[in-house]
Amino acid sequence: MSLSSTKSIASLQAEAATEGAGTLKRALSALNLTTLGIGAIIGAGIFVLTGSAAAQYAGPAIPLSFVIAGMGCLFAGLCYAEFASMIPIAGSAYTYAYATMGEFVAWIIGWDLILEYLFGAATVAVGWSGYFGALMKNAGIDLPVGWTTAPFGLEGTHNLVHIQGGIINLPAVILIFAMTLLLVIGIKESANFNNVIVVLKVAIVFLVIGFGSIYVNKANWHPWIPPNTGTFGQFGISGIIRAAAVVFFAYIGFDAVSTAAQEAKNPQKDLPIGILLSLGICTVLYILMSLVMTGLAPYQTLNVAHPVSVAIEAAGPALAWLGWIVNLGAVLGLASVVLVMLMAQPRIFFSMSNDGLLPPAFSKVHPKFRTPYIPQILTGLVAAIVAGLLPVGLLGELVSIGTLLAFVIVCAGVWVMRVKSPNQVRPFKTPLVPLVPILGIINCFGMMVFLPLDTWIRLVIWMVIGLIVYFMYGKSHSKLGKAAGG
Repeated sequence: MSLSSTKSIASLQAEAATEGAGTLKRALSALNLTTLGIGAIIGAGIFVLTGSAAAQYAGPAIPLSFVIAGMGCLFAGLCYAEFASMIPIAGSAYTYAYATMGEFVAWIIGWDLILEYLFGAATVAVGWSGYFGALMKNAGIDLPVGWTTAPFGLEGTHNLVHIQGGIINLPAVILIFAMTLLLVIGIKESANFNNVIVVLKVAIVFLVIGFGSIYVNKANWHPWIPPNTGTFGQFGISGIIRAAAVVFFAYIGFDAVSTAAQEAKNPQKDLPIGILLSLGICTVLYILMSLVMTGLAPYQTLNVAHPVSVAIEAAGPALAWLGWIVNLGAVLGLASVVLVMLMAQPRIFFSMSNDGLLPPAFSKVHPKFRTPYIPQILTGLVAAIVAGLLPVGLLGELVSIGTLLAFVIVCAGVWVMRVKSPNQVRPFKTPLVPLVPILGIINCFGMMVFLPLDTWIRLVIWMVIGLIVYFMYGKSHSKLGKAAGG
């Protein structure tokens, strides 16, 4: 069998139409899918990255960085929407690549998505742990440092691992276990829980935007684009683009909506709505929030782990009442990001296992809950180990580059499919093909270029490991290969 052999659209659609015992439960509406997208997006971007990106790279022009990152996601989102409506399978970008570019590229993107979801969940869980500790401190409870700090840390310009004295980041581990248990019990229960969290955290974001805008000091917005320091990427136009690559992490997760395709009630209609509506809502919120934050406090003061709190404090006593609410919003916001990321990864494993590229255990569905419980539990265990014990500071950029690569392949896939199968029925059609896919490829790959060399090296190492797994197991067990007699 050729490594470029593809799965037919007809076989994928037949697989998507299968229902009953042993299949995932269709329980999600367009509203559920939209809130899953918002749950995945509103989190680290607003509560952590906005401040550091403004302080180090873009200054008050940080909203432009969100526009650039958001445009890349919009182009990719339009391409995702076409595929999701045409091939409503749980594997997301992995399945789309299988249908357009073949098994080898599909494996690469499936392996790559582990960076986005599994390690992304661990990274966000550590951020959640920090805000949870701050919220407990507001309540007069000081959590022991040893039980809220990983035993390993990073030091030096080369991010060398060293022992820093912690025992385990226990809050992060507990959060991951709790979210994993909820996801095993059921997708509908998980979606309802996420709906409640999304309503609360969006309400808190609106509170900050609404009341914060009253106390904006417009002098903090001047100069709008600080002059470049002489170093590429530090302010000026290059700084805005560098910041876009950094805050792109904020958008990671909107594609998780497509991983729930086989659990959507009406995927052809509802998936495009969920993907594009969640992306649009969150982009507007990011822009407004970054404007308020840089208007409340000088951008130079926002390079901290809790930039929203710093911005609120800069407004003086009038907004002091918002302080604990911001911490609560961060705790809620980051918790739902972890939930959605932990939801997405097992469903990619599920599809890869159905294709024979992973062991059969990864596609087992719980007889009562109808969830992929074995990969769900495995994902939770690995994420908990990473969050509890390992230095995850270096993973943020690694997660971003993995997601950008996925977006590039999805954009290219839509273009390829239009050429190969122009008459294929498409319930949702990406407009202006090939312009939109080309712009998506240029935008996302451009942001990849702005990421550090170390990040590229780690991506290559991760991909080499993936190729070893594929050629030692996946290729010989591929159902497509066996069907072809290869």
